[in-house]
Amino acid sequence: PETRKRLLDGLAERGFGTDQLREMQQIIDAQKSDLFDVLAYVAYAQTPLSREERADRAMALISSHFNSKQQVFLDFVLSHYVSVGVEELDKTKLTPLLRLKYHDSINDAIADLGKPDEIGQMFSGFQKFLYQPVQAVL
Repeated sequence: PETRKRLLDGLAERGFGTDQLREMQQIIDAQKSDLFDVLAYVAYAQTPLSREERADRAMALISSHFNSKQQVFLDFVLSHYVSVGVEELDKTKLTPLLRLKYHDSINDAIADLGKPDEIGQMFSGFQKFLYQPVQAVL
């Protein structure tokens, strides 16, 4: 998440903010794709994956790295990623997502997912599975 934020902030400073990236998404007909797929398409002519495809591939890997309660939460996070976009993976979204999933009870989230720092590590750590090359997923 930190690297992604720095990249997006750097692009915005150079005149390529979220609005411009969304416009590129429309131009290449990739509205359901991750903004990073749009950048990979522009830079390397890589065919964009949909966020749903990315999420499905990530869930296959997540199942072997996280316990069942964590998997349920990460599936919830990924459903928001699919419907809203990459901004749902920003660290600032973790607490709102926990509150939404656990009906405003952070204590229930901690009971299910672990200590706050462990939850933060889980939230950041699972995201690497979204961006692994296709060969690593197969």
